[in-house]
Amino acid sequence: MIMSRIEAPRDEVTGNLLDRLLDGLPAEAVLTDPDVTAAYAHDMASFCPAGTPAAVVLPRTVEQVQHVLRTATELRVPVVPQGARTGLSGAANASDGCLVLSLTKMDRILEINPVDRVAVVEPGVVNAVLSRAVGEHGLYYPPDPSSWETCTIGGNIGTASGGLCCVKYGVTAEYVLGLDVVLADGRLMSTGRRTAKGVAGYDLTRLFVGSEGSLGVVVRATLALKPQPPRQLVLAAEFASAGAACDAVCRIMADGHVPSLLELMDRTTVRAVNELTRMGLPETTEALLLAAFDTPDPAADLAAVGALCEAAGATQVVPAEDAAESELLLQARRSALVALEAVKGTTMIDDVCVPRSRLGDMLEGVERIAGKHRLTIGVCAHAGDGNTHPTVCFDAADPDEARRARESFDEIMALGLELGGTITGEHGVGVLKKEWLARELGPVGVEMQRRIKQVFDPLGILNPGKLF
Repeated sequence: MIMSRIEAPRDEVTGNLLDRLLDGLPAEAVLTDPDVTAAYAHDMASFCPAGTPAAVVLPRTVEQVQHVLRTATELRVPVVPQGARTGLSGAANASDGCLVLSLTKMDRILEINPVDRVAVVEPGVVNAVLSRAVGEHGLYYPPDPSSWETCTIGGNIGTASGGLCCVKYGVTAEYVLGLDVVLADGRLMSTGRRTAKGVAGYDLTRLFVGSEGSLGVVVRATLALKPQPPRQLVLAAEFASAGAACDAVCRIMADGHVPSLLELMDRTTVRAVNELTRMGLPETTEALLLAAFDTPDPAADLAAVGALCEAAGATQVVPAEDAAESELLLQARRSALVALEAVKGTTMIDDVCVPRSRLGDMLEGVERIAGKHRLTIGVCAHAGDGNTHPTVCFDAADPDEARRARESFDEIMALGLELGGTITGEHGVGVLKKEWLARELGPVGVEMQRRIKQVFDPLGILNPGKLF
């Protein structure tokens, strides 16, 4: 329901806020019905508290975003920027009395330039929509989170998201050339460039990537594009142990190969995917490794990688014969998180990244933790860059099981740090990992990051309670 100034339930403070918002926004851009605003209160993360917003605003222009931020600054109202709420760390969760600033209506692709190889987009553009649009120009936008059909570019920038292709093409941060950002006080700032090179001043663009809306609100992004590569071919290799599969990963990378994708699913994940999709993946395997190449001669590359897998102990190596068969294998990997959620109804998805050389130790440790807490924990991983997603499956209605799930989640993060890794490779910190961010950065690192936050947001109104 869209409420007018007269219809909206209000106390004096809320009434003043709504009146001020409606001075610069159309009525349909301000939502106050509690049944509607509740849908904007949280993202997809478990165990992350969410408050009740005073209102949800859905601007369509930069000027409208500036009006919202000016109003929030004047009235000292917290603002929680949001994209499609597909995040997995609680970074988009509302706080009590806040304004949720949903940017999904700002969804225009403003420019695609094949000569400069850039795209200029608004934050609400869906990742897959952009990928298909640039593909029509023979270009390629590599970052492809598993939620790419629904997640937005603004959300990808906010969490510095990754995807399946990171092993070759890198993460979102490597494709953000420049940003237009509305600061907490409503001023508009441009960062970065659209040129191939540029080193003028501090790199503020990189500072905003991964800041989870805590420093400013991205309203426009200039993104780097690449030429469209050939269609990739995929190889599937079965292993009798996760350790053997991780050994194969190390051999592939040490031998100098650059796969476009190198993904791992453990036996728990494979069985969950089969249960959900009936794809007929080999349930006797302890680990399934998927490798892909988008080179001019992918068959030759797959043959070389297949030999390395066999040397590492693969029990079977099956290269796809064509793009359709390759896509079927990739669909199995993309189904992993949904399949694991179906095991018990609720999941906690960890996002620990370790050096590739410690990947085997990470998987062995997760298996020990699962046994200790009597839980089902499936692991899928962007194995080529060491980014693991241990997924704890549990019954949220069982308090004891929920407690054990949370404890196991924390132990997995501790294991990642012990192995020389990081608590998050692509999902962000949000609410879920605040305590662990402090452990990873140390007291001096936390102090300096808080000082940066103070410079950009002296009143602390932008996404309060996240990160620190």
